[in-house]
Amino acid sequence: MAKDIDMSTKYDPTSVEAGRYQAWNEAGLFKPSGDKTAHAYSVVLPPPNVTGKLHLGHAWDTALQDMIVRQKRMQGFDTVWVPGMDHAGIATQAKVEARLREEGITRYDLGREKFIDQVWSWKDEYASIIKAQWGKLGLSLDYSRERFTLDEGLSKAVRKVFVDLYNKGLIYRGEYIINWDPQARTALSDIEVIHQDDEGAFYHVKYPFVDADVTYDGKNYIEIATTRPETMMGDVAVAVHPSDERYKALVGKKVMLPLANREIEIIADEYVDPEFGTGMVKITPAHDPNDFLVGNRHNLQRINTMNDDASMNELAGKYNGMDRFDARKAIVADLEELGLMLAIEPIVHSVGHSERTGVQIESRLSTQWFVKMKPLAEQALDMQKGEDRVEFVPARFENTFTSWMDDIHDWVISRQLWWGHQIPAWYNKTTGETYVGEEAPKDIENWEQDNDVLDTWFSSALWPFTTLGWPDLDEEDFKRYFPTSTLVTGYDIIFFWVARMMFQSKEFTGRRPFKNVLIHGLIRDEQGLKMSKSLGNGIDPMDVIEKYGADALRWFLSTGSTPGQDVRFSYTKMDAAWNFINKIWNASRYVIMNLDENTKPELPATEDLTLADKWIVSRLQATIKQVTTMFDKFEFGEANRALYNFIWNDFADWYIEMTKETLNGDDVKAKANVQNTLAYVLDQTLRLLHPTMPFVTEKIWLSMPHNGESLVVAAYPTYDETLANPVAEKQFQSLVDLITAVRNIRSEANAAMSTPIDLLIKTNDADLQTIFNENADYINRFAHPKAMQIGADVVAPKLAMTQVITGAEIYVPLAELIDIKDEIARLEGEVKKLQGEVKRGEGKLGNERFVNNAPEDVVAEERQKLADWQEKLAITQARLTELQNA
Repeated sequence: MAKDIDMSTKYDPTSVEAGRYQAWNEAGLFKPSGDKTAHAYSVVLPPPNVTGKLHLGHAWDTALQDMIVRQKRMQGFDTVWVPGMDHAGIATQAKVEARLREEGITRYDLGREKFIDQVWSWKDEYASIIKAQWGKLGLSLDYSRERFTLDEGLSKAVRKVFVDLYNKGLIYRGEYIINWDPQARTALSDIEVIHQDDEGAFYHVKYPFVDADVTYDGKNYIEIATTRPETMMGDVAVAVHPSDERYKALVGKKVMLPLANREIEIIADEYVDPEFGTGMVKITPAHDPNDFLVGNRHNLQRINTMNDDASMNELAGKYNGMDRFDARKAIVADLEELGLMLAIEPIVHSVGHSERTGVQIESRLSTQWFVKMKPLAEQALDMQKGEDRVEFVPARFENTFTSWMDDIHDWVISRQLWWGHQIPAWYNKTTGETYVGEEAPKDIENWEQDNDVLDTWFSSALWPFTTLGWPDLDEEDFKRYFPTSTLVTGYDIIFFWVARMMFQSKEFTGRRPFKNVLIHGLIRDEQGLKMSKSLGNGIDPMDVIEKYGADALRWFLSTGSTPGQDVRFSYTKMDAAWNFINKIWNASRYVIMNLDENTKPELPATEDLTLADKWIVSRLQATIKQVTTMFDKFEFGEANRALYNFIWNDFADWYIEMTKETLNGDDVKAKANVQNTLAYVLDQTLRLLHPTMPFVTEKIWLSMPHNGESLVVAAYPTYDETLANPVAEKQFQSLVDLITAVRNIRSEANAAMSTPIDLLIKTNDADLQTIFNENADYINRFAHPKAMQIGADVVAPKLAMTQVITGAEIYVPLAELIDIKDEIARLEGEVKKLQGEVKRGEGKLGNERFVNNAPEDVVAEERQKLADWQEKLAITQARLTELQNA
């Protein structure tokens, strides 16, 4: 027997995980195999932002990726998993500026160069934290290939993409209304704006006619309702719908803009909804995207009344220098004082806020760089119609991608930030000429580079191919591993990232960026609420690991949901995950303690296997098949449920228990056979579990008496049809059903295992009689009868408890312990339960859609189940009738 087993009596994740990751990494086990004959499998890690520590969502996302990569590595694929981080322009700059504000400093006090130094220091600090967290999670990343979205290689690729798109006419610079973050002082794309309900008001204002002879509805003014009186100083017109009969006579007339003493014209434009409000709207082209388009159609002036921090400028007249909301109050007060405010109507309306800083955005006229999206979107949509399509899992999320691409707008890519890829455009100081190039102009002293940087997603969109060496098409990694195999990400960034990777990859490589994209949901708290700082319901994955271990967290995250669905974090479920690992630990420890030092995880000859041996080996093969199939479908929850049932029920609760008598017996050959079978089943089970639970499986596996290097590079189990034994499974299941039935009877009668009972087994099935007789030792050990009778001629005693199993009736005479009324009541409950099963089966098989469309073996299995339930019901009803008539 193996001595000095380095396994404590209780699973301790801290000691199990200590030093394990470092050992794997130092041994180079996470690098590609280098076997060029093997199929390549590549994954690029969605780069976390260097804004802070990883959260539970990152843990879930990366755990799923690690499971995929670890399994593929064990299956012999030449795998590579490329790590990296994202500079996250606006988000990281906002964090650093917030830190500086606490010190009473702004970026402008430091200047661009020194501020960038501060951000790099922040990046180094949090990159180090993130890498330590990757290690705690056990992620099998190839750090020799680690990338950063601002490293030199990626920066070069970004410049090339910008210049190429510019030269193709797909990048342009122009003045347009964009979303503006006045705190970060930068443009935002549409999907960086979060709309939320804010309290506000409709301010109903008089706009007096310039001509005293003009009236409407007997009044010398028109009524305009606005939610933003602070923009009134930028009004250049009032618009009505061309077909609105009420106002046709007013088109071309002029009104006086309140507070500005400036005349503005009433125009007709189809943009106006005549059914909304008064059917008249003020037009402010510099402060509203729709008004901007109206202004273009009518050649109207654009008056921008705000600075980039949302304070009012000199074009706002007396309100110059005021904050926008202070200006609103002042304008409202002035309108009321002048008798121009008709009414203030409180409302709750949807208002855009910056995703990063949380402040209310402004629609602001600005000169920005844009990507012309329609041609790129059409290419990506066409790609999805061909063989080089990206497969979405679940498939429904392709609709999310398609609908966004069908209705896409040009993408504003310039950001008024200092942290990021500075736009590769220069302006001649003398001539005003614009130069766009991958390198600066030679006579640089005459040129000034654009101060803006590119949207973070511009560089992130290139991640799948730039991390593998593009634009160097001869780069070995690019040739070998692109397109990548699988991307794992959340449904919340399909627009932000997945779509952009797809159209950029198609444009620059001609290929899809990845073959599959596995979409998962969000982590929520136990009540189903999204985790957030404001709610105080966030969970630090490192705290969870400290208490339960990384394996328990990974098990929970991979088992708790199906693709595309959210998952609720629960400490109760974490307790269950830890308990399961403790069960694995104790079962494994028992097995290893009962192995000899020369025991190998190899099966004995078939003729030397007992029924229990054949059963567990066959159940193992079924589990291997199911787990592998579910992994291929990314159904990790189903895969792990199959593993759970096999390990807890089949292996630990039944097979290990059935081996104890042999292990403690004197038959040397039988003992060796059981040891080898135990070692084989445990070895294969640990291999199956390793992708999900890398730490504990490695510890147990290395404690076994064999010389494996590491489970990281061990071969993954493959289904062996020759070891599948449905006959043995059915026979052994009959034993399990019998033992379970007797245990249930004892429980119902409160008869402890030490209480003597007689066991009567009535069956007409000769094979079943043989099975029960040949395995009487198991029955005696687990059912503890003082006497047992098996046969077709068994007569049921009047005062006996009854259980019906497939092919047999079980009677336990307990005259002293039961009341016949109690037994009748119990059997009535059993009949009701069986009737429910029969009804369910009949309903399923009565469904033509199921019968016609389901696989033949599934339908056949349902028919067999129904026949079994019907037989059990008939026998139970007969026994009930017998007792009722006694």
